[in-house]
Amino acid sequence: MSRIILFALVLLASPVQAECYADYKAKQDDPLKLAYGVSQISDAACGNTGAAEAELVGRLQAAGWTLLQILSTFGPEGLSERQSSAGEFFLRF
Repeated sequence: MSRIILFALVLLASPVQAECYADYKAKQDDPLKLAYGVSQISDAACGNTGAAEAELVGRLQAAGWTLLQILSTFGPEGLSERQSSAGEFFLRF
């Protein structure tokens, strides 16, 4: 019985983290470069493109990119179908 209680306590103490991602379009100027990418975002931003945008703007700006648009937010089930399209920008920022 004590093993069951211990196991239950361990499960309750472990944070459950869902994986959330956003796909986006970004650009660089001079010369113009356009990019499609996928980035991991916080669980709190999942389902909220405004919150996803707020998270990604700074990450992209730090690397000289301007965020143009958040296309969608999604869970891990959408990663594999977007990986080839995102290329070098897959989980880069």
